[in-house]
Amino acid sequence: MPQPTDDEVLRIFRESEALLTGHFVLRSGLHSGHFFQCAKVCQRMDKVTRLVELLRPRLAAHPCDTVLAPAMGGLVVGQELARQLGARFVFAEKENDRLVMRRGFTFAKGERVLVAEDVVTRGGRAQECLDLLAAAGATPVAVASLVDRSSGQTRFAVPFVALLELSFPTYPADKLPPELAALPASKPGS
Repeated sequence: MPQPTDDEVLRIFRESEALLTGHFVLRSGLHSGHFFQCAKVCQRMDKVTRLVELLRPRLAAHPCDTVLAPAMGGLVVGQELARQLGARFVFAEKENDRLVMRRGFTFAKGERVLVAEDVVTRGGRAQECLDLLAAAGATPVAVASLVDRSSGQTRFAVPFVALLELSFPTYPADKLPPELAALPASKPGS
Protein backbone atom coordinates (compact mmCIF):
# COMPACT_ATOMS: atom_id res chain seq x y z
CA MET A 1 0.00 0.00 0.00
CA PRO A 2 1.50 3.38 -0.97
CA GLN A 3 2.49 5.64 1.90
CA PRO A 4 2.00 9.44 1.96
CA THR A 5 5.79 9.87 1.86
CA ASP A 6 6.40 7.63 -1.20
CA ASP A 7 6.42 10.54 -3.68
CA GLU A 8 8.99 12.44 -1.62
CA VAL A 9 11.18 9.35 -1.24
CA LEU A 10 11.05 8.60 -4.97
CA ARG A 11 11.83 12.24 -5.75
CA ILE A 12 14.94 12.06 -3.53
CA PHE A 13 16.10 8.87 -5.27
CA ARG A 14 15.52 10.34 -8.75
CA GLU A 15 17.21 13.67 -7.91
CA SER A 16 20.21 11.70 -6.65
CA GLU A 17 20.29 9.58 -9.82
CA ALA A 18 20.01 6.56 -7.55
CA LEU A 19 17.15 4.84 -9.39
CA LEU A 20 18.85 3.31 -12.43
CA THR A 21 17.43 1.47 -15.46
CA GLY A 22 19.28 -1.04 -17.67
CA HIS A 23 20.35 -4.66 -17.08
CA PHE A 24 21.74 -5.33 -13.63
CA VAL A 25 22.99 -8.36 -11.74
CA LEU A 26 21.96 -7.94 -8.11
CA ARG A 27 23.98 -9.20 -5.13
CA SER A 28 21.41 -11.98 -4.84
CA GLY A 29 22.46 -13.21 -8.32
CA LEU A 30 19.09 -12.26 -9.78
CA HIS A 31 18.84 -9.96 -12.80
CA SER A 32 16.70 -6.83 -13.00
CA GLY A 33 15.97 -3.92 -15.31
CA HIS A 34 16.10 -1.54 -12.33
CA PHE A 35 18.67 -0.90 -9.62
CA PHE A 36 18.67 1.25 -6.50
CA GLN A 37 22.19 2.64 -6.17
CA CYS A 38 21.78 3.97 -2.66
CA ALA A 39 25.42 5.03 -2.64
CA LYS A 40 24.34 7.91 -4.91
CA VAL A 41 21.89 9.11 -2.26
CA CYS A 42 24.45 8.56 0.49
CA GLN A 43 26.78 11.12 -1.12
CA ARG A 44 24.47 13.81 0.25
CA MET A 45 23.96 13.71 3.99
CA ASP A 46 21.02 16.12 3.77
CA LYS A 47 19.17 13.51 1.69
CA VAL A 48 20.15 10.66 4.01
CA THR A 49 19.06 12.73 6.99
CA ARG A 50 15.67 13.37 5.39
CA LEU A 51 15.13 9.71 4.40
CA VAL A 52 15.93 8.57 7.95
CA GLU A 53 13.64 11.29 9.36
CA LEU A 54 10.86 9.73 7.29
CA LEU A 55 11.78 6.18 8.38
CA ARG A 56 12.29 6.89 12.09
CA PRO A 57 8.58 7.23 13.09
CA ARG A 58 7.93 3.74 11.69
CA LEU A 59 10.51 2.40 14.16
CA ALA A 60 8.92 3.91 17.28
CA ALA A 61 7.61 0.50 18.39
CA HIS A 62 11.10 -1.00 18.16
CA PRO A 63 13.40 0.85 20.61
CA CYS A 64 17.05 -0.14 20.48
CA ASP A 65 20.35 0.42 22.23
CA THR A 66 22.47 -0.25 19.15
CA VAL A 67 22.18 -0.15 15.37
CA LEU A 68 24.04 -2.85 13.41
CA ALA A 69 24.59 -2.48 9.66
CA PRO A 70 26.24 -4.76 7.14
CA ALA A 71 29.13 -3.16 5.26
CA MET A 72 29.01 -1.63 2.74
CA GLY A 73 25.40 -0.90 1.82
CA GLY A 74 24.00 -0.27 5.27
CA LEU A 75 26.83 1.83 6.70
CA VAL A 76 25.62 5.37 6.02
CA VAL A 77 21.96 4.55 6.66
CA GLY A 78 22.83 2.68 9.86
CA GLN A 79 25.03 5.44 11.18
CA GLU A 80 22.38 8.10 10.52
CA LEU A 81 19.70 5.94 12.12
CA ALA A 82 21.89 5.52 15.20
CA ARG A 83 22.54 9.28 15.32
CA GLN A 84 18.85 10.15 15.11
CA LEU A 85 17.86 7.44 17.59
CA GLY A 86 20.63 8.32 20.06
CA ALA A 87 21.96 4.76 19.82
CA ARG A 88 25.40 3.16 19.46
CA PHE A 89 26.44 2.22 15.90
CA VAL A 90 28.46 -0.85 14.85
CA PHE A 91 28.90 -2.69 11.58
CA ALA A 92 29.63 -6.17 10.32
CA GLU A 93 32.19 -6.78 7.58
CA LYS A 94 32.69 -9.42 4.92
CA GLU A 95 35.32 -12.06 5.56
CA ASN A 96 35.41 -14.97 3.09
CA ASP A 97 32.08 -13.64 1.74
CA ARG A 98 30.36 -13.95 5.16
CA LEU A 99 29.64 -11.17 7.61
CA VAL A 100 31.62 -11.15 10.83
CA MET A 101 32.07 -8.78 13.73
CA ARG A 102 35.56 -7.26 13.86
CA ARG A 103 37.26 -4.18 15.31
CA GLY A 104 36.38 -5.23 18.84
CA PHE A 105 32.62 -4.75 18.35
CA THR A 106 30.64 -6.91 20.78
CA PHE A 107 27.13 -7.12 22.16
CA ALA A 108 25.92 -7.57 25.71
CA LYS A 109 23.45 -10.34 26.45
CA GLY A 110 19.97 -8.97 25.81
CA GLU A 111 21.24 -5.75 24.18
CA ARG A 112 18.45 -4.46 21.92
CA VAL A 113 19.77 -4.15 18.37
CA LEU A 114 18.18 -2.74 15.21
CA VAL A 115 19.60 -4.07 11.93
CA ALA A 116 19.84 -1.35 9.25
CA GLU A 117 20.08 -1.83 5.49
CA ASP A 118 19.78 0.37 2.44
CA VAL A 119 17.95 -1.99 0.06
CA VAL A 120 16.56 -5.47 0.76
CA THR A 121 15.81 -7.84 -2.11
CA ARG A 122 16.05 -11.25 -0.48
CA GLY A 123 17.43 -10.14 2.88
CA GLY A 124 20.61 -12.23 2.89
CA ARG A 125 22.92 -9.73 4.59
CA ALA A 126 20.25 -8.63 7.07
CA GLN A 127 19.70 -12.29 7.99
CA GLU A 128 23.45 -12.74 8.48
CA CYS A 129 23.34 -9.81 10.92
CA LEU A 130 20.43 -11.41 12.77
CA ASP A 131 22.44 -14.64 12.98
CA LEU A 132 25.41 -12.73 14.43
CA LEU A 133 23.12 -11.20 17.07
CA ALA A 134 21.68 -14.61 17.99
CA ALA A 135 25.18 -16.04 18.39
CA ALA A 136 26.10 -13.13 20.68
CA GLY A 137 22.95 -13.42 22.80
CA ALA A 138 21.77 -9.94 21.79
CA THR A 139 18.09 -9.18 21.17
CA PRO A 140 17.24 -8.10 17.62
CA VAL A 141 14.25 -5.74 17.62
CA ALA A 142 13.67 -5.19 13.87
CA VAL A 143 15.25 -4.91 10.45
CA ALA A 144 14.98 -1.42 8.93
CA SER A 145 15.61 -0.57 5.29
CA LEU A 146 15.17 2.41 3.02
CA VAL A 147 13.81 0.18 0.23
CA ASP A 148 12.09 -3.20 0.25
CA ARG A 149 12.45 -4.62 -3.27
CA SER A 150 10.81 -7.92 -2.34
CA SER A 151 7.16 -6.90 -2.84
CA GLY A 152 6.69 -7.55 0.87
CA GLN A 153 7.85 -11.17 0.47
CA THR A 154 11.02 -10.99 2.58
CA ARG A 155 10.39 -12.18 6.12
CA PHE A 156 12.56 -12.23 9.21
CA ALA A 157 11.98 -13.54 12.73
CA VAL A 158 11.66 -9.87 13.77
CA PRO A 159 9.57 -7.07 12.19
CA PHE A 160 10.80 -5.72 8.85
CA VAL A 161 10.24 -1.96 8.48
CA ALA A 162 10.92 -0.31 5.13
CA LEU A 163 10.55 3.32 4.13
CA LEU A 164 9.53 2.41 0.59
CA GLU A 165 8.16 -0.84 -0.75
CA LEU A 166 8.88 -0.84 -4.42
CA SER A 167 9.42 -3.90 -6.48
CA PHE A 168 10.61 -4.42 -9.98
CA PRO A 169 10.67 -7.88 -11.52
CA THR A 170 13.78 -9.97 -10.96
CA TYR A 171 14.84 -12.99 -12.97
CA PRO A 172 17.22 -15.93 -12.68
CA ALA A 173 20.01 -15.72 -15.28
CA ASP A 174 18.49 -18.55 -17.32
CA LYS A 175 15.01 -16.97 -17.49
CA LEU A 176 15.65 -13.43 -18.74
CA PRO A 177 13.01 -11.76 -20.90
CA PRO A 178 14.36 -11.04 -24.41
CA GLU A 179 14.43 -7.25 -23.93
CA LEU A 180 16.60 -7.61 -20.82
CA ALA A 181 18.82 -10.32 -22.34
CA ALA A 182 19.53 -7.96 -25.26
CA LEU A 183 21.24 -5.46 -22.92
CA PRO A 184 24.75 -5.90 -21.52
CA ALA A 185 24.59 -6.79 -17.81
CA SER A 186 26.38 -4.72 -15.22
CA LYS A 187 26.93 -5.28 -11.53
CA PRO A 188 26.93 -1.77 -10.05
CA GLY A 189 27.71 -2.92 -6.52
CA SER A 190 25.67 -3.36 -3.38
